[in-house]
Amino acid sequence: MIQIEHQPLNHRQVVITDENGKPLSQLTDLLSDCLSKIDLFVDLPSTDTASDVIDDLHLLTPLPNDVLDEYQKVLDQPI
Repeated sequence: MIQIEHQPLNHRQVVITDENGKPLSQLTDLLSDCLSKIDLFVDLPSTDTASDVIDDLHLLTPLPNDVLDEYQKVLDQPI
């Protein structure tokens, strides 16, 4: 579960937008897919960085490196 200002937030309700507020559907879908995998396979309290999350997904899932690279990009985006 994502937390914003210490309040839980369902990641299915998160929409990524451009600077003008226009929704970016591909990035939103990628983030949702990534966070769904994180919910299943990663113990977030034991990770400190996006790289730690990607390392865990690499060890615990059969996801190919190109998918993990895209996950890394979306997790590194400033919020």
